[in-house]
Amino acid sequence: MVAAAASNNNAKSMDNNDDGIATTSTIITQPKAKKEAMDVADTMTTPNSNNDGIGIDDNNRWCNVDNVCNFMGSLNSSTIDDLTKHSSNSHIIEDLSYVGEATYNILKMKHDTSKNQQWNVTNGKVVGKLHQTPKDVFSSNSNTTSSDSQLRDGHDDWFPEIISSIMKRTEVWCDICSLTAPDGLFLEKMKEALTVISETSKRLAKQYYLLKGKRRPPIVVRMMFANIIGVPMNCNEVVKELTSHLSKDDPDTLRLWVGAWRRDTSWNHAKIIAVDGKYLHTGGHNLWDQHYLKINPIHDLSVELEGDIANDAHNFTNAMWSFIEEKQETFIGNVIDKLPDNMRYITRNRVAVTEYPTGIASEHPPMYREEFTTKFIPKHNNANSRNSNNSNSNKNQPADDAFIAMLGSAKYIIRMVLQDLGPIQIPGTTKALPGLQWPHETLRILGKVIWERDVDVEIILSNLGSTPGGLRRLQSNYSNGWTCNDVGSEIIKTIREQFPEADDEKLRQKVESNLRICYLRHKCGNKWEENDMPMGLHSKHFIVDDLATYIGSQNLYVCNLAEWGVVIDDINTTEQFMEQYWTPMWYYSYRGVDYDVHKVMDELDMDRDGDDDSDLDNETRKLIRTIENQDTRKILLALKENSSDDDDYDGNSNLNASSSTTRSLNINGKFYDNEIEKDEFPTVWKSK
Repeated sequence: MVAAAASNNNAKSMDNNDDGIATTSTIITQPKAKKEAMDVADTMTTPNSNNDGIGIDDNNRWCNVDNVCNFMGSLNSSTIDDLTKHSSNSHIIEDLSYVGEATYNILKMKHDTSKNQQWNVTNGKVVGKLHQTPKDVFSSNSNTTSSDSQLRDGHDDWFPEIISSIMKRTEVWCDICSLTAPDGLFLEKMKEALTVISETSKRLAKQYYLLKGKRRPPIVVRMMFANIIGVPMNCNEVVKELTSHLSKDDPDTLRLWVGAWRRDTSWNHAKIIAVDGKYLHTGGHNLWDQHYLKINPIHDLSVELEGDIANDAHNFTNAMWSFIEEKQETFIGNVIDKLPDNMRYITRNRVAVTEYPTGIASEHPPMYREEFTTKFIPKHNNANSRNSNNSNSNKNQPADDAFIAMLGSAKYIIRMVLQDLGPIQIPGTTKALPGLQWPHETLRILGKVIWERDVDVEIILSNLGSTPGGLRRLQSNYSNGWTCNDVGSEIIKTIREQFPEADDEKLRQKVESNLRICYLRHKCGNKWEENDMPMGLHSKHFIVDDLATYIGSQNLYVCNLAEWGVVIDDINTTEQFMEQYWTPMWYYSYRGVDYDVHKVMDELDMDRDGDDDSDLDNETRKLIRTIENQDTRKILLALKENSSDDDDYDGNSNLNASSSTTRSLNINGKFYDNEIEKDEFPTVWKSK
């Protein structure tokens, strides 16, 4: 099976762009699947995804549908043949479906200079079944009790065990990326894995010395997290907790680095575990106990792969580590490095890194190279060589272009499982927070294929007000506030804009026959029985014509973060994924009650985009303040100060939530908890 990978990475663009990741979207290498072994065909990375990102204008942030379509239309057979002939992965490209081919062609034509760095075509295979939590809630092997809506204790403790088991395979190199540090059972299992890695290193070092008469380097483990504004990651405490159980007698078995970065209002949002250039786990899951393992768990999706695709994940993390080293080695970076990790201060950039063992490991980790693993782990199938190219620009957004090309290639049906499609909504209104926009280019391509090709579009969304683990809604709400009717109207209105000849009757027919949108449900309904809490969804997953599928960390609503995901272009694998996930979820979720054709049509003229913050009336300002707490205002202030032209800036001001700071909150697109649990690291906040 041929698989293409797409992702966004802000860190990469930071290295080469004075404006930084905050204003660019780069596609990072990710896999495609091939026939027996699932080939990872195109990996794409864009630094700023859609979930918690940077404040850039919507037209700049998203690729243009017409531009993409024009690019595709300009490709003739000789051009495509020439592109394929000169590709080092031509054997994979030849096996692509028309969905994968459309994705590859737009990347090759528009983003050729960023290949192998922001997108790639490579090999890999899916291992086992999809990792979905809660497990088996849509199957006969359900984790639920007889009531069918109350999960058994320990319902998904298997998932942290999976994470740990992949880490335990490490013999040379392990990279881990997540939004924040692990907690609860995730933390326990990762500590357990580090113990095994340390023991593996001892065993292999003895064997290597006996065979070669030389010392074997310690195993490298790099962990990368986000440094959210106002919520600094305490890397020192994370390392202290992760290594508290390890023996100090033999410091030559393990080298561990924990890092975190931020560039303006962008940071890591990718979820990756990559081991030895061979094993990969990626998708939407964070490492949070309360969100996945307790009551009212959030539904999420990840996938495990093996093959050359893992090298792309390692290379993705290299870019972020390079950014940390670059920024920390400046004069201001060295000054800040002397300050406590958990100290709050305002700068445009914030990076942090802690090494283990202290005083023995270097301050910054080495950069991953494939030859490291092939030297110490003989490899039968050599991967294609990769050449670095750092020519990123603010408009170099391969992942976004790839998504548009994928969706635009549809001939029959598009299926989506998403947290949301719209930006954060002002409570009690039908307007987004000031400065926020809907993903108009994504909506336009959906409208285009519905109108021109009669394509069916089916979407499952998170329920309004869904909150996991007994947390507060302001703290961890997995819905941005839009109804299925709102989403439907935003899609259909793009048909009227693109095709002025479309009359009301024909539009209504399209709404009735081609567009189906619903909230997530189980057999029992859309609420958990224990406390009547709506069920939440965090998956980032879509399928085109049942041929190719995307799984990753990038949402489709506008946001600029460092993202990573894979497009798997194989009909057999996609069919298996659908049997495991989409088909049973759609069977229980779609009941035809969440979506009203009349309301969709009646509200086509409604403007749901956020206003310019300078035009807000007093009533709207009051509504916005209802979703702000003291710490949120601190974040807003920090974002306001970050508009300084200085690369690194410290400043103080009052904490009033003015209109100019509200825009920044909207760009973030997430809320942050101001109450840190006692058993958590003091500087780790929860965000999705």
